[in-house]
Amino acid sequence: MSLWNPASDAPLTLWRTEASGDPAQDLHAGIDLLGQVRSGERPPTLRLYRPEPTLAFGQRDVRLPGYAAAAEAAASAGFAPVVRKAGGRAAAYHRGTLIVDHVEPAAEAMVGHQDRFRILGELYASALRSLGIDAGVGEIPGEYCPGQYSVHGLPAPRTAPKGPGAVPPGMVPAGPVKLVGTAQRVVAGAWLFSSVFVVEDSAPIRSVLTEVYAALGLPFNPSTAGAAEDLVPGTTVEALERALVAAYAVQLEVAGG
Repeated sequence: MSLWNPASDAPLTLWRTEASGDPAQDLHAGIDLLGQVRSGERPPTLRLYRPEPTLAFGQRDVRLPGYAAAAEAAASAGFAPVVRKAGGRAAAYHRGTLIVDHVEPAAEAMVGHQDRFRILGELYASALRSLGIDAGVGEIPGEYCPGQYSVHGLPAPRTAPKGPGAVPPGMVPAGPVKLVGTAQRVVAGAWLFSSVFVVEDSAPIRSVLTEVYAALGLPFNPSTAGAAEDLVPGTTVEALERALVAAYAVQLEVAGG
């Protein structure tokens, strides 16, 4: 059953894929999936994959004078520059992140457009909270690819490192960090809700975004770029994926595993 179409009894099919080695192809596979779900070739689908290092620029970024320099900076840092059709400003991801493409058919796809941001943002925050992260929904000042429904996490107070996996004092984020960026593409008959969860190894993402946003001439506070493991040491992509699927299963019937 869909949260937006209670009359539907089709389960949300879980589809785990592997990175193809071509970041542009992996990105546009979500658009292909949207068309397949729209035509009925595929059922409602939840696609999960861990991407190769990619710097996904928004359509507005391409029109900025600094775009060529930003794309070069991304490539020099080992992040393949690509341009996405859904979403706002530049975002970076790599193997320490999880990309989630939620695609469903809908006769009136624009109906519930804003509700999807709110409902799925809260669902994603609940998955993070189940891992011990103090997560919430809302834009934080200075974040990359800013959005009203970004999912962020707050650092827990720590007086001293505890255990072999603890983050030493001084390395714990001082304020909220963006953990999930969300974007949506709507066509006649279907919608795609695409999200990037940053779980592990935030340093390369923070570094490349600092260079890219400087080249684009856009505001960005590097301290807002972090990963789930920065807030709860030991958090892994695998653990986040399990928590996410469990959070979905509370709301919807999920097929596959």
